[in-house]
Amino acid sequence: MNKRSLKNILIVTFFIVGKLAFPQDSITTAPLVSYGKKGFELTSSDNNYLMQIEFRGQFRFAYPYDSDPVTLEDFDSDNVSLYLNRARMKVGGHSFKPWLKYYLEYELMSSNLLDFRLMIEKYKFLNIKVGQWKVQYNRERIISSGKQQSVERSILTRPFTIDRQQGISLYGHLDGRGAANFNYWVSVFMGTGRGAEVNDDRHLMWMTRWQWNFMGKPLEFTGSDLKYHNRLTAVVALAAVTNKSAFTRFSQSGGGELQGFPEGKPGQYRVNQWLIETAAKYRGFSWQQEFHWKQINDEINKHTSTMTGNLVQAGYFPYHLWSKFPETMELYARQAFYIPDMSKTDQVGQEYSIGANYFINGHRNKLTLEYSWLQYKSPNDENEGGRIRLQWDISL
Repeated sequence: MNKRSLKNILIVTFFIVGKLAFPQDSITTAPLVSYGKKGFELTSSDNNYLMQIEFRGQFRFAYPYDSDPVTLEDFDSDNVSLYLNRARMKVGGHSFKPWLKYYLEYELMSSNLLDFRLMIEKYKFLNIKVGQWKVQYNRERIISSGKQQSVERSILTRPFTIDRQQGISLYGHLDGRGAANFNYWVSVFMGTGRGAEVNDDRHLMWMTRWQWNFMGKPLEFTGSDLKYHNRLTAVVALAAVTNKSAFTRFSQSGGGELQGFPEGKPGQYRVNQWLIETAAKYRGFSWQQEFHWKQINDEINKHTSTMTGNLVQAGYFPYHLWSKFPETMELYARQAFYIPDMSKTDQVGQEYSIGANYFINGHRNKLTLEYSWLQYKSPNDENEGGRIRLQWDISL
């Protein structure tokens, strides 16, 4: 897409969202303009209308490769990368009433509409969302790329993420006392990925997530304990998805195929998957863990594949133990493994990563340095190698 087309899209987008946020016949005074935690804010005097506008850039250096290897040959790369990895425009807020919310996110680099959703959030226990967004399935993927603890998500993302879909969701917070505290999501989607307007057959994607906030309150979907939780906040979650489509994996680009699976036809692959997840934050320490299981049934070639994986990630601000350490610097570590075929236990991918974050202004302006050791073993061969990445993530 050329620059002129992109410019026109942005102009139209701002016009539509502006009309939604501030109907001319509903505003009697000029909107109040300020800068908040989500960028520039335009607010009506009665607070019934709010529009927040934010731009985010992610600049990255990587050597000898950036993306996670998916084949043995991928380890042979010897390139230096220095580029703009993400460039996002975000527009959100509410219209008519504070509980009628909207959100739009656009990727400027690839000219892709990532999110456009409307939310009715009048009651804590029952909310409705329609549109296109990142499915509330696993914590690692739910957390925004701008609020991650690490440079990038783990090797589990490619095989297990549901990514962005179009659909409708019911969700809520059952705010009981103590351990009687839960969040839930029940959703139905097209099941054909970002930007797909129709399903490829009559089968839809169904997803549910149940989260037990057993310490009495939910844990926000952000990496690192920047808020310094004086009291332990921890959750356990279970989630499951079933879908029938032409795809075995999803990404920001939409539907695709995992390594070893042929390009699918409509309704060829029945995919069932589930996960169990834990996460916690306490006095500068953060923890997250995910165990994934996924089964792909090829209904044309009559073949079933089962895969699994797990990740463990933890971070800490050493300043809380040693005051001479920089107060806004965090150290973290991650270990993840992925078995693409449970019938071949000698085929496995592994990741070992360590890194450091230096927060200039929280997640809105931070530097991250990370070193990873990646291994991939197949029945006939194996390969391994190191990777270093440096990233500056800034929101304006």
